[in-house]
Amino acid sequence: MYYFYLFRTPDDTLYTGVTGNLDDRENRHNTSRGSNWTTNHRGGQIVYTETYPTLSEARRREIQVKKWSRIKKENLIKRFKP
Repeated sequence: MYYFYLFRTPDDTLYTGVTGNLDDRENRHNTSRGSNWTTNHRGGQIVYTETYPTLSEARRREIQVKKWSRIKKENLIKRFKP
């Protein structure tokens, strides 16, 4: 199982990623063991996820959403929250 996710940093930036373990990935982002970009944006949280059976499907979704505007990403997150 793989996950596409959006990670919101304390300065309200959205990072788009893919992982096989959401808890570990969020922890890695917040302890400078994640991507180089999030090393400078620690203290955030995963605010949106989608589940996919394969890594390639999750990466396709990541590539798609990375091209979206900020507004479109925020609307996706809003629909996700109860």
